Amino acid sequence: MRIEVSSMKIIILLLISAGLSAAKTAAADTNSFPVTITVDAGKPLGELKPVWRFFGADEPNYAYMTNGRKLLGELGQLGKAQVYFRAHHLLTSGDGAYSLKFGSSSAYKEDTNGTPVYDWTINDKIFDAYLASGVKPYVEIGFMPEALSTHPQNYPHNPPVNQRAPVDGGQSYPPKDYVKWGNLCYEWAKHCVEKYGKAEVAQWYWEAWNEANLGSYWHGSRQDYFKLYDYAVDGVRRALPAAKVGGPDVAGGPGGTFLEQFLERRAHRLPFFPRQRLARFR
Repeated sequence: MRIEVSSMKIIILLLISAGLSAAKTAAADTNSFPVTITVDAGKPLGELKPVWRFFGADEPNYAYMTNGRKLLGELGQLGKAQVYFRAHHLLTSGDGAYSLKFGSSSAYKEDTNGTPVYDWTINDKIFDAYLASGVKPYVEIGFMPEALSTHPQNYPHNPPVNQRAPVDGGQSYPPKDYVKWGNLCYEWAKHCVEKYGKAEVAQWYWEAWNEANLGSYWHGSRQDYFKLYDYAVDGVRRALPAAKVGGPDVAGGPGGTFLEQFLERRAHRLPFFPRQRLARFR
């Protein structure tokens, strides 16, 4: 009964929202006509069956904490359709430090000679928590590790737990070395295949960055992003040719000229290097 009441509340809110939108449209349209919507809140119609299966959060590290595991467990029981979870900051440098809109992992560092050092300990904890709850990763490839960032000067370190961390710090800049960036994506995907198996990882989704068309999560040019995307896709596909990897994840509308230029490059096969494995749109 509790589920039915909650579902009815959701329906009422949706209808009210639709009514308000219709009212605004009617004011601007001389050919409009009135519509009456009647809702009987005391007559449940049945269970509200979820048609959604993609969820996410800014903070990746919550996944393996008590309440994070509880939430993932609930999501994993929503229904037959496979549920996926996507989080930011999977490659942001740190020791697992987290705060509002922030998280971190120790995925990538460099030694004194500039040689990459990979550590998947925290990333594994995150994905292990997903899979243990019946949820599969929707892997967001980002953000930029401190050792690769072209602007590490304002990189966030251990921001206050209960305060909103800046999204436009050093983690939001392009890599100083695209080959190292591509190899990072390759090593990460290869590690996942070795740990979880090719058949499992082939069911995941991989996405290059987040909202690169806006000026918050991405502080590079469009061409910088297109290049970052190409190297990311190539890296993942080198490890798993059947990987479902793509992008971009635009926000704030239909994507405008940013998405148009991106699709034009895909249509005309304009990679930044000859071995590019073009992303499949699924």
